[in-house]
Amino acid sequence: MNEPLAERLRPKSLDQYLSQHHLLGEKGALRKQIQQGIIPSMIFWGPPGVGKTTLANIIANESERPFFTLSAISSGVKDVREVIEKAKKSDGLFTTRSPILFIDEIHRFSKSQQDSLLGAVEKGWVTLIGATTENPSFEVISALLSRCQAYILKPFSKDDLIALLERAMKEDEQIAGKDVTLQETEALLRLSGGDARKLLNMFELIVTSEEKPVKVTNDMVLQKVQQNTVLYDKNGEQHYDIISAFIKSIRGSDPNAAVYWLARMIEGGEDVKFIARRLLILASEDIGNANPTALVIANNTFQAVNTIGYPEARIILSQCVTYLATSPKSNASYQAINHAQSLVKKTGNLPVPLAIRNAPTKLMKDIGYGKDYQYAHSYENNFVAAEFLPDEIKGTKLYDPGNNSRENAQREFLKKRWQKKYDY
Repeated sequence: MNEPLAERLRPKSLDQYLSQHHLLGEKGALRKQIQQGIIPSMIFWGPPGVGKTTLANIIANESERPFFTLSAISSGVKDVREVIEKAKKSDGLFTTRSPILFIDEIHRFSKSQQDSLLGAVEKGWVTLIGATTENPSFEVISALLSRCQAYILKPFSKDDLIALLERAMKEDEQIAGKDVTLQETEALLRLSGGDARKLLNMFELIVTSEEKPVKVTNDMVLQKVQQNTVLYDKNGEQHYDIISAFIKSIRGSDPNAAVYWLARMIEGGEDVKFIARRLLILASEDIGNANPTALVIANNTFQAVNTIGYPEARIILSQCVTYLATSPKSNASYQAINHAQSLVKKTGNLPVPLAIRNAPTKLMKDIGYGKDYQYAHSYENNFVAAEFLPDEIKGTKLYDPGNNSRENAQREFLKKRWQKKYDY
C-alpha cells in the first residue's frame, strides 16, 4: 500500500521544513539550539497538522541522537519504563548525547505516567520532546513542565500551505505525473484550517480521483470533499470547527444544538477533560455575573467527569450543557478584564496611591504608606467613596454590568455608591 502524500512529503531536515519561522527562521531561538547541538527537553504545543512530530524527528536527525517514540493514547507506565531502559542502554553506543524520547499527545498521560518520566529527564537519561494540542499549563504536571522548554507551534500560513501544495506537484512522483494546475486554492486552504496533513490528504484525494490533466477549482474541492469527508478527515471529527459550533450554540442559548455538538464530540472520542474545561471557561466568559451559579455547576462538572469518565460522564456533561445554554448571558466580566489589561499595557506601572499601600514597617508608615486610609466598615453601609485607582486614571470605568436581572441589581448598587464618580 502506498504511503499517503503527507508522509511522502514529510521533511527530513530543517532546510526542508516549512512554517514556524518564529522558532526556526534564521534568528529563531530553536534553530540556533538545534544547530549548536544544545537540545533541552521541550514541549511542542499547537493544533493538529503543524509539524510537531516532524520537527521532533528532524531534531533527532540533525543532532544525531537515537530516537524513541511513544503515543500517550496506547502507552502506559510500563511502556514508558521499558523505553527509558532501552534509551539508557543506547546512550553512548552512537553518541555521547542523551537519546530523544518523543511522546505524542502527552496531554493524555495521567499524573502517574508523567511522574514516571521525571527521573529520566532530570538525570539526563533521555531528552524529552512532548507534543500536545492542549495548553501544557493545564495538562502537564508542574514538576515535568518546569524541566522543559515550552514552544508554541502556529497553524500554517496561507503562503506556507500554497508552498506545500507546489512542493507536492513538483517533488512527489505520483502527483507530478498527473499534470496538476492550481487554478483556485481558497476552498482547500479554508477546509484545511491550517492543518498541513489535512490539506495534503484532501489534495491527494482530489488529484487521484481525476483523469489528467487536473485543474483544481473551489467547486471541485467542495464537491469531492463533501463526497469523501471520512477519507480526508482522519480523526472523524473536525476538532476545532465542532468545539467552535458547540461554544457558539451555548452562547446563543440553544440547548438543542449544544447537545447535538456535544454528542458529535463524544461519539468522535473527544477527551472529556477538553469538553469540561471549555464549559468552565464559558461559564465565566459568557454567563458570568448574570448567573454566578453557572461557574459552580461547570466547576463541579469538571471535577465529576474527571472522577467518573466515559460513558457515564456524558450524562453530567449534558446536564451542564443544557443548564449553561438556558442561563442568562453576560460577557461584562470578560470585557472588564480585557479593558483593564489594555489600560495597563497603555499606561504601564502606575504607582499605587499611598493611602492604600501596605505599611508593615515603621519606615513605611513614616513616609506615608497607608496614611489617611478610610476603613469601609467604619462608615454607614460599609462604604466610603475613597480613591482606589492611580491618580493618572482615576474615574475610569472598566466594569459595566450587563442587562439582566442580577447585573441590573449590581448596577443599582453601584449607582447608589458611585454616582458622583462613575457613570452607571
